[in-house]
Amino acid sequence: MTILSGTLMILSASAQTGATINVRGTITDIAGEPIIGANILVQGTSSGTITDYDGNYTLQAPADGVLEISYIGYKPQSIPINNRTTINIAMEEDTEMLEEVVVVGYGTAKKNDLTGAITAIGEKDFQKGLITEPTSLIAGKVAGVQVISNGGRAGGGTTIRIRGGASLNASNDPLIVIDGMPVENAGISGSSNPLAMINPNDIESMNILKDASATAIYGSRASNGVILITTKKGLSGQKMKIDLNLQTSIGTVAKRIEVLSGDEFRDLVENNPHAQQSYTNMLGTANTDWQKKIYRSAFTSDNNLSISGMAGQSLPYRVSVGFLSQDGTLKTDNVKRTTVGLNLNPSLLDNHLNVNMNIKGTYSNSRFGNSDAIGAALRMDPTKPVTADGFNELNGYWSWLQDSGDLNTMATRNPVALLYGKDDQSDVYRSIGNIQFDYMMHFLPDLRANVNLGYDISKGTGDVITQPWSPAFYTKDYPSGERSKYKQENRNLLLEAYLNYTKQLNQANRLEVMGGYTYQDWLTTNHNYPVYYFDGTTEKTTPTFEKDKPQHTLISFYGRLNYNLLDRYLFTATVRHDGSSRFGSDNRWGTFPSLAVAWRMSEESFLRDFDNLSNLKLRFGWGITGQQEIGNYEYLAKYSYSQNTARYLFGDTFYNMYRPDGYDMNRKWESTTTTNIGLDWGFVNNRIYGSIDFYNKDTKDLLNNTPLAMGGNFTNSIVQNIGKMNNKGIEASINVIPIDNKDMRWDFGFNITYNKSKITQLTLNDDNPNYVGATFGNVSGGTGNTLMIHSVGYRPSMFYVYKQLYTPDGKPVDKGYADLNGDGVINEKDRYHFHSSVPDYYMGFNSSFSYKNWTAATSLRASIGNYIFNNTNYDMGTLAQVMNPNSFLMNTVPDLKETMFYLKQDISDYFVENASFLKMDYFQLSYNFGEVVRGFNLRANATVQNVFTITKYKGIDPEIQGGMDNNFYPNTRNFSIGLNLNF
Repeated sequence: MTILSGTLMILSASAQTGATINVRGTITDIAGEPIIGANILVQGTSSGTITDYDGNYTLQAPADGVLEISYIGYKPQSIPINNRTTINIAMEEDTEMLEEVVVVGYGTAKKNDLTGAITAIGEKDFQKGLITEPTSLIAGKVAGVQVISNGGRAGGGTTIRIRGGASLNASNDPLIVIDGMPVENAGISGSSNPLAMINPNDIESMNILKDASATAIYGSRASNGVILITTKKGLSGQKMKIDLNLQTSIGTVAKRIEVLSGDEFRDLVENNPHAQQSYTNMLGTANTDWQKKIYRSAFTSDNNLSISGMAGQSLPYRVSVGFLSQDGTLKTDNVKRTTVGLNLNPSLLDNHLNVNMNIKGTYSNSRFGNSDAIGAALRMDPTKPVTADGFNELNGYWSWLQDSGDLNTMATRNPVALLYGKDDQSDVYRSIGNIQFDYMMHFLPDLRANVNLGYDISKGTGDVITQPWSPAFYTKDYPSGERSKYKQENRNLLLEAYLNYTKQLNQANRLEVMGGYTYQDWLTTNHNYPVYYFDGTTEKTTPTFEKDKPQHTLISFYGRLNYNLLDRYLFTATVRHDGSSRFGSDNRWGTFPSLAVAWRMSEESFLRDFDNLSNLKLRFGWGITGQQEIGNYEYLAKYSYSQNTARYLFGDTFYNMYRPDGYDMNRKWESTTTTNIGLDWGFVNNRIYGSIDFYNKDTKDLLNNTPLAMGGNFTNSIVQNIGKMNNKGIEASINVIPIDNKDMRWDFGFNITYNKSKITQLTLNDDNPNYVGATFGNVSGGTGNTLMIHSVGYRPSMFYVYKQLYTPDGKPVDKGYADLNGDGVINEKDRYHFHSSVPDYYMGFNSSFSYKNWTAATSLRASIGNYIFNNTNYDMGTLAQVMNPNSFLMNTVPDLKETMFYLKQDISDYFVENASFLKMDYFQLSYNFGEVVRGFNLRANATVQNVFTITKYKGIDPEIQGGMDNNFYPNTRNFSIGLNLNF
């Protein structure tokens, strides 16, 4: 009996030891703060899970099993279960591994091993609130990076600049790479912003490569920096996780242009030094706020669902779908966008073959509100009604008419009629995808082969219908209105292959060598259609060709060498050899090298005793990058077929003619040589950390639009490689965690950038006294008036204006300008260089404060030294515009009551205003409800975006790309509520 009892006890114990039990617990850092997304894996199996927003986890595991816990930046742990059902774990930060993996060109690197100026920003640090396109996520977050809104249009985008521009006439946009696929960020017909076709909710991190030692691996496309976007993926060993994000927003116009009310306007027309009865007779009795008539509160709904996990033993996956419906504050303006994404990243052949497949698809339907109504709403006579009797042919909309009953085409159009009389809709499809194979050789594990096949295809179609009663095209007793359509197809194909050899030679030496090849081809097909009157049968214009198909190809060879000595002395060298079809055979190839070294001073023995020193690294980098974002065929001698409006009559028949185009067969790469010195530092276990960088960029063979001698070419000016420019600056950032305990955490960061550019050469003979520079930038409200200039010795894009004279009491003199050259005549020779639209300094400040389940976060940006030409005041601010000689009245701005300008002014410095500003981009308050129902976690937030702007600028917005404020679509102030549910 005793033997039998003992046997049963042994069997019972064995059964209990091998049983499967439910294990739950919480994973925190050493301060007790929950760690979200930590991986928990049952050792020796593929069974596992991740922690929720409160750091909680639950899973089934053998009672005698072992849990493996890991999270980036923390030391991994192996915890025996020992038949416990509750296991709470505190993880210790690994200073060697903290933010370890950073995506770089063609691979990844440890952050401590970086030698270039690279900033990595993750999802938790992105901008908050309603974000509909990727680049807005990093506004104000990264030193040296400017993100400028292009306006408040639904689905609108931004302009992004990294360390200022490196070119005058070519693109200054950075290269954007998504999951290893360099994407086309040029326009897509039917989309106001091609990057808005990418769902920001799918983005995990963005790495910004700023100096040449980091970007030169991308060669001819890297002069303006590189942004590497990594999207979210499934994790190995992860249980299925479902995330649902719901966000609803109401947007209002943040600021409107101040114009005169109906009563103020009547008083001005009746009581001014130039008042005439004929104009007072034109006044109406209404008090119409035309801006109020065209703007509205805009509703937006942004919903995203993702499912991620592990299928089988080796297939991590993530599937996502999103739907956005966004109204613009301009009535009729709307975009609806549906996105889908699929990420598969299996490991095969005993983890020797890693496959990463990414597919993203987007469909958007847009109706573009007629932005012509914005300028018309400012100028339309406020004493007139929106509709009135006697305007049946104009659908009842009041309009300025001639005595004959025809529309006065010189007068301001009714803005409401412009809005509702035009239906401009588009359908755009875009898909970006790639599949990447990374094979670690069985016979030589230090050698990896990587092949990347990718595509970026899009199609945009649209129809534009303008009603016959719309004042845009109304003609009494003749065909009116308009019907047009468009279609564009873009195709971008990629093949990349490289070998990477990494070898830890011994304890002190590590070597990495990489070499590869890239083939990328772009093809655009533009379909050209006739334009009809509204009846759809009578043609207004006929295209010369049914379609055109511009194409260009880039072929590249590249390599990189990394050498690490004692984990303290780091060396990187890269080279890329690019060949572009955009250049002639003699200039087709360009070589772009870089060198960089770094010294991890904090690892030296003489600094190791400084307990509070976490990191100190000195970096130096040098490199050359290129520029090839120009036209496809401008090096070729070619002929153009004339438009149908420019034909010759021979006999009784009109014939289209061919004419030679200007060309430059010697056009070659712009190249920018950059030198960068940087210091990364961290104290108190990296609770205080940051960096400072000094950079100098010299661009030569600058593509500049230069005048040509008569008869020297088939044009009077052409873009040639004549010019040099210098760009230098300082950027610094600091991040602090002053409070970090179980209940409370406070993070804040600040960054500042100083940037100065100067043109050092523009022509072959810069001593020519008659050549002041290349003027550009037409001013609205004038004929032949160019506002900006590129000149040697000055910053690019300076304002080139007359110097305004003032009376002793400070009032500007009507048409009074200084004779700067003293020749007794006021003419073009008296214009001077006056400030720039580009700031001297720009800054960002971010803060996040958490107390228990509450979190408050905000972000602010500032700009100092940027100026804007107030084109609205320039165009509208004269009595001769108000009492218009073309027999109509035009509204004006309050500034006119101060100046009492009568005639149209020349472009003077009076209209160039200081536009320095401080903006709060967002303020968000969120609450983490935790596990509301078993397995269901809820988080809620409320956000205000574009909270306030402090500036002296009188116009609509102090932050306008290009520095000219004219009919700008006002930015939106958004009030959002969001819910995040995961289970």
